[in-house]
Amino acid sequence: MKKITIPDLSALDDAAGEFMEMIGDNRHIAFYAGMGSGKTTFITAICRKLGVPDLVTSPTFTIVNEYRDRNGNDIYHFDLYRINKIEELYDIGIEEYLESDALCLFEWPEIAEPLLPEDTLKFKIETGTDGSRTIIPVE
Repeated sequence: MKKITIPDLSALDDAAGEFMEMIGDNRHIAFYAGMGSGKTTFITAICRKLGVPDLVTSPTFTIVNEYRDRNGNDIYHFDLYRINKIEELYDIGIEEYLESDALCLFEWPEIAEPLLPEDTLKFKIETGTDGSRTIIPVE
């Protein structure tokens, strides 16, 4: 997999489309990045590309937001920043989400790593000094 550079917000939707082509049929995607790096913004662009009609927001307090794409397929958007113990993931039913055929997009996935399927694609988002973002595959 290659890295994707997003020079500015005007390139965001094209980058999201390129990203979706790159990941193919993979259903579990984890984004590693610091606060304010654009994780939610990029996931919003992905959802827009998939035809999600709803407002896409960070699920910081709800932990997971559920959307449907233009074809009625489920998309689960997780923000695990506020999760302190892995047991809390079981409380939200993480296993059912992971076993579904839905696209699962994770922000702050570190605490969930022991539970994530082996086929989870991992990406870090780096912020350039010029405000650009680069989506980089993690091996």
